[in-house]
Amino acid sequence: MLYICWFIGLTITFLFGITRLRTGLFNLSAGAIEVWLKRFTRTPLTGMLFGMLMTALLQSSSAVMVITVGLVSARLLTFTQSIGIILGTNIGTTFTLELLTFKLSNLCLPLLAAGLLLQFFKHQRIKSAGYILFGLALVFAAMRGFEWLAVPISKTTMIQHLFIMLKAHIILAFLLGILLSATIQSSTVTIGMAMGFISSGVFPLETGIAIMLGANIGTCITGLLASFGAGEEPRLTAYTHIWLNAGGALIFFPFIPLLADFCRALSNFPDQQLAHASLLFNLASSLIVLPFAGQFGRLVITVHGKK
Repeated sequence: MLYICWFIGLTITFLFGITRLRTGLFNLSAGAIEVWLKRFTRTPLTGMLFGMLMTALLQSSSAVMVITVGLVSARLLTFTQSIGIILGTNIGTTFTLELLTFKLSNLCLPLLAAGLLLQFFKHQRIKSAGYILFGLALVFAAMRGFEWLAVPISKTTMIQHLFIMLKAHIILAFLLGILLSATIQSSTVTIGMAMGFISSGVFPLETGIAIMLGANIGTCITGLLASFGAGEEPRLTAYTHIWLNAGGALIFFPFIPLLADFCRALSNFPDQQLAHASLLFNLASSLIVLPFAGQFGRLVITVHGKK
């Protein structure tokens, strides 16, 4: 029970750190993200590039999706323009996972101290920099905590049964990824936890990839909730995100062993292997759809548009 409480505490710490980091980055952008998205989404390619950049800056695909749905609802963006942004958000969100693979846990205390100090300044940019440093410290500390906690928590009877089931039935790992990501509304946190458990050897890379694929579907819930009552085009934007992530995950699912072997060849570190798998999956999904963005949008309209 104690380990479960620690796990919940680390999850809250991770979420709070991501939120603080996101707040600082968003404040520094000074609202320019909306201007940029409206200006640089004339083609699916430019929309994808700027969606990727904005997601990397805000460290949240969910945040960019909510902003995009809001702009479509306000008729500042069209549904067609939003497709490129969605393709970019899926790639941009993987940058956070790649950042987490750097072994920077020794910098947690200096980052925490600097972040706390800068937050006392009245200047908005300095305070925002403090939020960023403080958030990074919490995120890296939580990741270190997940790695430490993975071994003892895996020895508890309930968790042992869960991991045995996940190893034996990879579809359960996939469903767990969907559930966790939808519940906490963050695929980054869900995959980050999986990276911690993989680093400690609790379960294999294949299980982690299944969780990652599921997490990419679960994170769509945020955009869907933001589209409720906003009109037809925002709803189509949210459904496009679901189609992209769910379709890509279902296509990649049978090839999890191949993707795992390829990522093992890229790195000797299990957490990096999972981060690379997430990057490759999202990059491939977006680039495959990009040349057919128009047809993809028309498919979504045919299925979900007004009859």
